[in-house]
Amino acid sequence: MGEFLQETKAQLVRWLIHLWREPFGMAFNLINPIILLIFMGGAFQGMAKDFSGGDYRSYLLPGILALTAFGNSLAGGIPLLFDKENGFLLRLMSAPISRASIIVGRFLAVNINTMFQCLMILALGLFFGIQIAAGVGGALALLLISLLLGFGITVISLILAFVLKNHGDFFAILGITALPLSFLSSAFVPLDSLSGWMRLLAQVNPMTYAVDAMRSLILSGWDGSMLARMAIVLVLFDAAAFWLGNKILRRHMA
Repeated sequence: MGEFLQETKAQLVRWLIHLWREPFGMAFNLINPIILLIFMGGAFQGMAKDFSGGDYRSYLLPGILALTAFGNSLAGGIPLLFDKENGFLLRLMSAPISRASIIVGRFLAVNINTMFQCLMILALGLFFGIQIAAGVGGALALLLISLLLGFGITVISLILAFVLKNHGDFFAILGITALPLSFLSSAFVPLDSLSGWMRLLAQVNPMTYAVDAMRSLILSGWDGSMLARMAIVLVLFDAAAFWLGNKILRRHMA
């Protein structure tokens, strides 16, 4: 167990150093959320009174946090796929270390990065005057919900890193999933504003439950029933992703 923890720590430190040496990558990932908060939040300010009676940026912030967590987590397996393409992953798997430490180290690095990016988005929202009705505890809960959403997505991303043959396919999947799934949720507008088929898809989208819970914390405060519903859905989603990931990754890491 001690060796596994040491090997996992080494893998984690490797990815954190990689992240530190490429600050422009993180800055690029933050561009879209910042654009949404500044420009979309300002452009559709008049819509807020139609369904929230307040500031549209406050209404939009949970969707941006969920989109940030989703996009960053889904892209988390790309560096591992690059390692596979250039042969480094094969050499790493041939080394006398636990192969599980490779997966766990990358998983931890992705979610640390996700938490940091969501924290920056949250700080930007506070800079624009967004107030969190649930207080400081609510702000921490927003970060935890973002992580809970990101856990399962990260596992799916790691699965894709081993299943896909090249990074072009990965980028294609990333491009056609993040934004459409955001619109098929309550990230930007209430579910009642969506058409029938879109509303149906949004109701099975885990992002919807994360956004609704975060929006409640920001606009009205603590809502036990909504938080419980969110926790059940996201825990079940994460558990299904971990079960699938364990089954597929064990086979590919063998």
